[in-house]
Amino acid sequence: MAHLAEGEIAIPRIARIEWPTVALALLIYGGFLGLTYFWRDIPIWILVPSGAWLIAWHGSLQHEVIHNHPTRHVFINDAIGVPPISLWLPYHVYKQSHLAHHRDEHLTDPIEDPESYYFTSKDWERFGWFGRGLREFNLTLAGRLTVGPAIILGSFLWHEAVKVIRGEGDSRRLWAGHALGVLVVLWWVLAVCDMPFLLFFFGFVYCGTALSRLRSYAEHRFADDHEERTAIVERTPLFGLLFLHNNLHVLHHRVPALPWYMLPRFYEKHRDFLVRLNGGLVYRGYFDVARRYFFHKHDGPTHPRYS
Repeated sequence: MAHLAEGEIAIPRIARIEWPTVALALLIYGGFLGLTYFWRDIPIWILVPSGAWLIAWHGSLQHEVIHNHPTRHVFINDAIGVPPISLWLPYHVYKQSHLAHHRDEHLTDPIEDPESYYFTSKDWERFGWFGRGLREFNLTLAGRLTVGPAIILGSFLWHEAVKVIRGEGDSRRLWAGHALGVLVVLWWVLAVCDMPFLLFFFGFVYCGTALSRLRSYAEHRFADDHEERTAIVERTPLFGLLFLHNNLHVLHHRVPALPWYMLPRFYEKHRDFLVRLNGGLVYRGYFDVARRYFFHKHDGPTHPRYS
């Protein structure tokens, strides 16, 4: 069992192969193949929520394998995470940016943290009145769930296109590999399964991305102490499973090597310490998040240190 020692949480002995994560990967990919192949036989009110759930769940799985799960072999873990069923996000690009995000001293910094939702005041002014209004709406939960996926897709693809055109780093190689994977996914969905692209894109990909935006919406908020910039969302068994307990986000940042299925037990054991650590930034489920921020902004758009 883990124990607290000088503010740290000891990592227990972890199996060489984490079978719950292997089973989860089989369930996600098998579910994706089944839903797309039999889509005509499934009522739309079941098909779309199930497809969106699988896309969001796949994002949670990718996050898990980025942190060296479920095996001790990076190439096996990467192979589990790389199939691009969400179409838009190359696994290896996500891996690079997410590991940079885990430099906790830079959390929320719009220059140093690739996953920050803050802007510098200079960048904010460049958006113009329409761009600022759209992004102001995106600071509410209602905006994050509706226009949020379009904003993140558009912004991400624009910045990545600039990198590819300029030949920055290994961007061309990563995107070439991703493009091949996307072609395979679209061949399966459009040619083999004969599913309409708009149904797949909006019903599966867009709605699934929106579910993922729910998780990331209130994860981080600026504070002078970087330990207090990471939130906790408790009492959410359904979404906890969807997000692989990444809602217990301060624990994940503290010990990213812990596999997802161990997080709830460790959180309960060390809750008092973790709540003190993050300054009490705790939400009582995602209904609590929605109650506070559905039509209200989670924070201002510009980072306090760049205003």
